[in-house]
Amino acid sequence: QVQVVESGGGLVQAGGSLRLSCAASGTISKISSMAWYRQAPGKQRELVARITSGGSTNYADSVKGRFAISRDNAKNTAYLQMNSLNVEDTAVYYCNAVLGVGPFTSHWGQGTQVTVSS
Repeated sequence: QVQVVESGGGLVQAGGSLRLSCAASGTISKISSMAWYRQAPGKQRELVARITSGGSTNYADSVKGRFAISRDNAKNTAYLQMNSLNVEDTAVYYCNAVLGVGPFTSHWGQGTQVTVSS
């Protein structure tokens, strides 16, 4: 069994910052990648940022230069530092961990709410 747990969401004013954490636990052989997705009301879930086991990252265009993803491989934890937040960043943020070396398994957290007020 693998568990993925997010934390760090909350209410912040526009222009502020938040840091999300995502911890994977359980029977884990190798984490191939960890990623943050978000889903705003009435919209589809979208990729925000991803980081591979080797440290390669990619970001949605809408967050480039404002958000930074990082990970601590020893702790099976990923972080999302979010700066210069705006109201369009309001969403439920989900962490996804892809495990294995092939075949891969995908594991989701329960989500954490981020609300940015104007």
